[in-house]
Amino acid sequence: MLRKRRFVLRLAAVAMVAVAMVAAAMVAATGRAHAADGFQTQAPSAILVDYETGTILFEKDADRRIAPGTLAKVMTADVVFSQLKAGKIALDTPFTVSVNAWRRGGGPSGLAAMFAEVNKPAPVGELLAGMLVVSGNDAAIALAEGIGGTEVEFSQMMTERARAIGMTNSEFRNATGFADPGQFSTARDLSVLAQHIIRTYPDYYPVFARPGIEWSRIKQRNRNVLLDAGIGADGLQIGWLKDVGYHALGSTVQNGQRLVVVVLAARSEKERLDETRKLVDWGFQSFRQRVIFAADQEVGRAQVFGGASGSVGLVGGRPVTVLTPRSGNERISARVVYMGPLRAPVTKGTQVGRLEVTRGQTKVLDMPLYTQEDVPVGSLVDRALDGGLTLMGDSVRDLAKRALAKLHK
Repeated sequence: MLRKRRFVLRLAAVAMVAVAMVAAAMVAATGRAHAADGFQTQAPSAILVDYETGTILFEKDADRRIAPGTLAKVMTADVVFSQLKAGKIALDTPFTVSVNAWRRGGGPSGLAAMFAEVNKPAPVGELLAGMLVVSGNDAAIALAEGIGGTEVEFSQMMTERARAIGMTNSEFRNATGFADPGQFSTARDLSVLAQHIIRTYPDYYPVFARPGIEWSRIKQRNRNVLLDAGIGADGLQIGWLKDVGYHALGSTVQNGQRLVVVVLAARSEKERLDETRKLVDWGFQSFRQRVIFAADQEVGRAQVFGGASGSVGLVGGRPVTVLTPRSGNERISARVVYMGPLRAPVTKGTQVGRLEVTRGQTKVLDMPLYTQEDVPVGSLVDRALDGGLTLMGDSVRDLAKRALAKLHK
């Protein structure tokens, strides 16, 4: 019986040139950004990511579980956006604002509110704006109840969506971000969420930057102070939670480059804004883009069991690009990870592994790898050899095939 194993092909880092080889590849790069430049932040937890390449430019305690507070509303928005994209609801679909939504999240609560009227309908599009522009808790609860039936059911949808988009360290218990011991996320997961929303919902993303709303004859300005901070921000949310601190989840664009920044648990509004600005300014000024593999360039090879070929090339499907510091010349490392050997037949374009690129202890890139060509089922000889030699590697397999071929001449 064929036993699958986790294969790791380590790729050595060398001088700014990438050359694919059968068993390994040499990668151009520089080193750990925050160590090389001595950059630090006062924020307890933070991450800075280049949106286009997915390169992590800086991280500090990015996997620390922290109650997300108002940033949970961005996860609420993702569920709503997915329902809109699937055609299950529309922007003009009316949801009735329940007594629960009004009492816990509206005017009577004394908290951030859209001031939607109780037992009155409001369209999904306006509820979204109320939730994301002015952080209306009444709007968030109304959306949750309209889609999930109850906020509890909706929060389960939030966690399921989080898992589906790669947020592996988050749990949600409500749509508003109200304190709950079972609700948490991380700077890394929130950066994944922001990137997913920007990439997947370009038609809906602009709502985050709306200057303000007017509802029930009450005008309110956008609460996200990042939008007016002069750093190119066009989303997403800021928040605060008692005994936790001040949060920011932002996306900024300068000269065509977009950075996603997360700052969690800052001690004050000032520290939140100052540290976010420092991270963004440093990111835009300190890095340049490097292509380490072309879109169709072989990154490594995966073993194939029972195929006409003993291995198949792996490619990224798009250029493998990372951002590297403008100063310094430290090395990075990369590796290909897959479960193998693969079983023939293998179809071209099948995702079978991942490329992981790290600087020091920081993983700066994690992207899928795809098979470069078809590998049909091999001959009886190929399969017999694989049955005995799979775990001994391609070179042994090929030598055995040549020897057997000579015997049959």
